Amino acid sequence: MTPGARESNRLTYLMIALIAVQVFCAAFFVSDVISDLPEAGTNDPAWHLAVEALAAFTLCLAILMEARYFGWLLRRKAHLERSISVASAAMHDVIEAHFDGWKLTPAERDVAMLMVKGLSNTEIAGIRGCAEGTVKSHLNAVYRKSGTTGRGELLSHIIDGMMG
Repeated sequence: MTPGARESNRLTYLMIALIAVQVFCAAFFVSDVISDLPEAGTNDPAWHLAVEALAAFTLCLAILMEARYFGWLLRRKAHLERSISVASAAMHDVIEAHFDGWKLTPAERDVAMLMVKGLSNTEIAGIRGCAEGTVKSHLNAVYRKSGTTGRGELLSHIIDGMMG
């Protein structure tokens, strides 16, 4: 789980706990109003009970609105996560289609994909467990097969392919 996902889950549980506390408070205030009904107007003025009832009703209404909005936010988040997943898969397919068209070897594909992700030659060499010169050799083959002259042009070519 990524740090962002952990933080999101933590905030979700925090919001649920906050709503639960609000429900407890609302139940307390509503029960207080109900218990004060028989004594209305005798010990306390009637307006006091009316204010308590209005506050309890408003709190209940706010909880319902908050819970509904929170549910909408969670559904929206899930929808956006699905959309990102679909877009990511489509982007990967477009990149793979370019690699297929250029007839890259598995090693060239691997190096090219890491380069597209923004890694430096040194980082790619570290990940692949090879020399930096080997990475440069693979990238030169990728540039030659793709008809480009460097990183920027290759990325531009791939992005153009994604845009239509």
